[in-house]
Amino acid sequence: MTDRLAKAIFAALLAIVFAPVAALAQATHWVQIEAHATLRTAEEFATRYEQRIGQIAGFRIAGGWYALAVGPFATADAAEARRSELIAAREIREDSYVTDNTIYGQQFWPVGGQAPSAPVTAAGRDAAQTPAPVIEVPTAETPVTEPIVAPEPAPAEPEVIATPAAPAQPALADLPDEPLAEARRLEAQLSRDERAEIQVALQWYGFYRGGIDAAFGPGTRGAIQNWQRANNFEPTGFLSTRARATLIRGYESAVARYAFGPFRDEAAGIEITLPLGMVEFDHHETPFAHFRSINDSGMRVLLISQEGTQSTFYGLYEILQTLEVIPLEGERDRSRTSFTIDGRSATQRAHVEARLNDGQIKGWILLWGPSADADAEVIMATMRDSFRPIAGVLPSSAGATASTVARRDLVSGLEVRRPERSRSGFFVDSTGTVVTTAEAVAMCDRVTIDEAYRARVAAVDEALGVAVLTPEDPLVPLAFAQFAAASPAPGSEIRVSGFSYQDTLTRPIVSFGSLSEMTGLNGEAELRRLTLAAEPGDTGGPVFDPNGAVMGMLLPRPETPGRILPDDVNFAVSSEAIQSVLTGAGTRPSVSRNASPVSAEMLTRMSGDLTVLVSCWN
Repeated sequence: MTDRLAKAIFAALLAIVFAPVAALAQATHWVQIEAHATLRTAEEFATRYEQRIGQIAGFRIAGGWYALAVGPFATADAAEARRSELIAAREIREDSYVTDNTIYGQQFWPVGGQAPSAPVTAAGRDAAQTPAPVIEVPTAETPVTEPIVAPEPAPAEPEVIATPAAPAQPALADLPDEPLAEARRLEAQLSRDERAEIQVALQWYGFYRGGIDAAFGPGTRGAIQNWQRANNFEPTGFLSTRARATLIRGYESAVARYAFGPFRDEAAGIEITLPLGMVEFDHHETPFAHFRSINDSGMRVLLISQEGTQSTFYGLYEILQTLEVIPLEGERDRSRTSFTIDGRSATQRAHVEARLNDGQIKGWILLWGPSADADAEVIMATMRDSFRPIAGVLPSSAGATASTVARRDLVSGLEVRRPERSRSGFFVDSTGTVVTTAEAVAMCDRVTIDEAYRARVAAVDEALGVAVLTPEDPLVPLAFAQFAAASPAPGSEIRVSGFSYQDTLTRPIVSFGSLSEMTGLNGEAELRRLTLAAEPGDTGGPVFDPNGAVMGMLLPRPETPGRILPDDVNFAVSSEAIQSVLTGAGTRPSVSRNASPVSAEMLTRMSGDLTVLVSCWN
């Protein structure tokens, strides 16, 4: 054979071997859809995308992630055109982007195949996606105009040939645990896929954080040594037959136990990968999709889905922390559009992630026990990586302001913590400043408005029994108090708005009574004596005159040692005294100009908008 002939044959062989790679190199443009932290998740989503839009390829990328892409395309413009089509059809997210293949490493999808070798053109894509023609079958009402071709007879049933069952795997104890030299020799005989499988298993257990490249460099060697130490093998950095089987079988068993699978909740508008071997869907109850624990996993999942505003979003953040299943200890983080809650106690664990986007709040909660911490880390990574909002949202039963956010509406079906005590209060300006009693906020670790919004105590007048609260985040109440310019005459009808049953009801109750005296029992000028039946939860509530103006605030019943006051004797601090406290705290009160009586129906609606529940938590 001549040298020229040998070179020609060698060149031909190279062309055959590397033809797909060369074609791929020429078609360098892709629409990257998303990336996933685990291979299993990426393959699950690749299957779904392939069924919906086709032309899906998957590649390993830097950091050990798995990217899904549509393509290839001959030009960046063609890729961008396809990206725009898919976004318009709501098939992919808007954060997808056009890239070339320089960022891509080893291909993992299609499984056992190659990415399309030719760039996708508009014409080629249209042809590939053109549906087959529909053949109309004539009925008695539709005359036959064309001969009907009889279908070909179905092929005969293939003969079922029994195949022998796969031999059972030998027990780990029966496998050889070769010395270092033999383990090194055996490793050299492993295929590329077998070496990549080792890296994937090490990555699953958290020992390896590099890319899946089947190249055993220092990172992989160190990961193997750390795994060997954790599993009572000599830390040589090379796996014996028994060690490799222990690693791979353990990984396969864990994957089977979690049984990660995609879950699409059309009602909640969420796609996510869940450990379906550990949880299963139970029911919807706004704002949650509930998943109960199965197979004694101890895991529970709640998907969060509801319409909302900035105010509702902040309220949900606070309300979730009143759930018994979310420990008070642990890190919290909240921005304008997202929050995380990481609850940790000796007996419970909880992790919450939620985002506000386009008037919708969506997220997830994972609940587990301390013994399942390792499982939870794997599950959280997968859920976080796969979470995707889609069209749809559970109907919201919560309003957009503090006075209409109801904890029991939001967390129906879950046990909640109860505050140490709850009293009433009322808004006094457009930014959500609240007036209540000093007793309501005394010795409290945390004070909330409507159990949804944290507040700080801005001022307290112990002598008058008045406290001023400022919400940590400004609120926009539907209404706030208009103070009476002058007190009505004794004998006038008055009405008090308050949460008589503390946190049991979500709206205040209006109680009717009368103004008895313009002073207290000992002649106190700042007090008004009322004839009114009231409960402890009513204290702090606004006292309205017949025109709907606030003429005072209901105080707790005074202590009278050696004497018992009649049940219907109560006292209010006057409008003038409250305004003086507000002015001293830097708040400008508003004075009513209305001189016409207000109906009971109108007052009930108005009082519900400005009266709030003030709760003390310890």
